[in-house]
Amino acid sequence: MKKILITGGSGFIALHCVQQALDQGYKVITTVRSKKKENEVLAAMRKYAKSTDNLEIVYADLCKDDDWDIISKDCACILHVASPFFLEDPKHENEVIVPAVEGTLRVLNSALANRVKKVIVTSSVVAISLGHSKSKILFDESDWTNLNSKLTAYAKSKTIAEKKAWDFVNNLPETKKIVLTSINPAAVTGPMLSDDIGTSNNLICQMANGEFPACPKVHVGFVDVRDVAKAHITAISDSKTDRQRIILSSAEKNMVDIGKILYNLGYSKAPIKVMPNFLVKIASIFKKELAGIIPLLGGLNNLSKKQMKKYFKWNFITVEQSIQDTASQLKEMGKIPASKGDVDIDKKAA
Repeated sequence: MKKILITGGSGFIALHCVQQALDQGYKVITTVRSKKKENEVLAAMRKYAKSTDNLEIVYADLCKDDDWDIISKDCACILHVASPFFLEDPKHENEVIVPAVEGTLRVLNSALANRVKKVIVTSSVVAISLGHSKSKILFDESDWTNLNSKLTAYAKSKTIAEKKAWDFVNNLPETKKIVLTSINPAAVTGPMLSDDIGTSNNLICQMANGEFPACPKVHVGFVDVRDVAKAHITAISDSKTDRQRIILSSAEKNMVDIGKILYNLGYSKAPIKVMPNFLVKIASIFKKELAGIIPLLGGLNNLSKKQMKKYFKWNFITVEQSIQDTASQLKEMGKIPASKGDVDIDKKAA
């Protein structure tokens, strides 16, 4: 039985990785930072995983060196999923950048010390598609976000951390080489295994609650969390994914398309009109999470699916189905009002 390490086990994506890995027979060790987070992981796995017999939870902090030199002992692979994320920029960007970069290097050094063969890093398309000319509308894995452009602290953290990871493994001597794979998902939606609803799902929540009178003119990719986790677990044993960056995006949509999906599902408060760019800029003064989308206004972000289709040969969950599943669960959790009626969106589309 292969043993793997998954960092940040209580997170939105990480919980799905833990659940799928357990169900596929892996022995899983996952890290948390508190007893509360440990309880969240245990509760989720007792509810959703086939068994928790092969689950071990340990305390570890990516901002501290403690125990990282031994935490990955006997592991065949590390899934480094943990990463700080804030909708709003912190007062100082290093509050996000430093933990992301140093945490990634701690994980890689742990892998090196314990001769772990493969590390899979959860990066993001924000490390690929930002800071380019508006004339560039298709992005693939050869692209890197321009660090000299105006970026959020989160986008900088993901870009710098991934670059540091590739530099780390590329500079190792041949006798100590670590295989690295980078998974770069677009905005991640889909069902939750705990009360951590995820950043993109929080946006869905706000839209369904009518917190946006209209949608910014923003075009981004979306991918379901179940597919993101499946890609991670598949990459553990698939050597064809070795040394690859892989974008994950089921499809790219305008934000108003997401509003219309919600509206058609019966969430009548969801915005179905486009907000002029100048109003978005004004609104961002008062709603700080809008500041991060200012650089995206009016642009097209089409993401190449060539790598994704090459390595992950299944039908990804549609954006429509992912939004429907997300909204249904948010309604059950009492975070959004009841819709006018449950609709099977795939049947409606047909």
